[in-house]
Amino acid sequence: MVKRTGPTPAEALTIAEAVFHTRYSSAAFAYAAGSIMRGEGTYLSDIDLVVVFDHLDAARRESFIFDDVPIEAYVHDRETLGWFVNEDAARGRPSILNMIVEGKIIGRDQSGADRIRADVSVRLGRGPLPLSTAALDALRYEITDAVDDLRGDRTADEVLATGATLYPKLVELALRGRGRWNGAGKWAPRLLTKIDPELGVRFDSAFRALFTKGDAGPVITLAEAELASHGGPLFDGDRRDAPASWRIAYERRVPDIGSERDKAEDFSNLDRVRRPQWFACLRAEAQSSLDDKSI
Repeated sequence: MVKRTGPTPAEALTIAEAVFHTRYSSAAFAYAAGSIMRGEGTYLSDIDLVVVFDHLDAARRESFIFDDVPIEAYVHDRETLGWFVNEDAARGRPSILNMIVEGKIIGRDQSGADRIRADVSVRLGRGPLPLSTAALDALRYEITDAVDDLRGDRTADEVLATGATLYPKLVELALRGRGRWNGAGKWAPRLLTKIDPELGVRFDSAFRALFTKGDAGPVITLAEAELASHGGPLFDGDRRDAPASWRIAYERRVPDIGSERDKAEDFSNLDRVRRPQWFACLRAEAQSSLDDKSI
């Protein structure tokens, strides 16, 4: 069996430079980043390219293949880049901050790229702002709800689905609760292990038991331990108020046939759709309050 490999960091940088000069020749500079640039990529890994122009009407993201290598391009000017840096910092997951700090600089304005990198590096090193009370309570509530589901008599597929929902929330509590940046996907176990190898092992063994054996006990114990540091489980007394402006004029009517029928919504269906969005929006709103809104 032939083992497929991706480009080396040097080869990836050459590809990133070719992309920059071919597709973004008028840009001021770019940061080429990602696992390939760190020498950790696979043949399926992409190159992350943060491209910065002097001015754009709006930021955009582009995904494409160049020289058989996947490219994810995040195209900005300085102001839109600042907005996205703030957004990532507000949610506690510094994706674009890491790209700027780790990336190789390409383009004519090296000094401009260095200035932004220096500012973002300081911000990244400070760590995230503490979770607000509202954001912490939302996490506690959602984790409590998932754990209570696992305590019940559930089918195997329901256990898997609940565990998949719980894992990122519990990781966020573990990382943000310790004053660390959050991460998703493959970054979750990496970050847990980085701050505390024993914590990483506890997460791995607990969720491995849940997903391979259907044994919820270790995950429940893990969740209880993480919640204990932040006030314990939360259900009784939880309340989240929606903004007064979140309302629509609803008029019950008999739906028309065809596309009009699809557009008409019964109020109970509307409520069922909006409730999870409501809670998600409230949580996001709680997490996105920053005192410092500049790079």
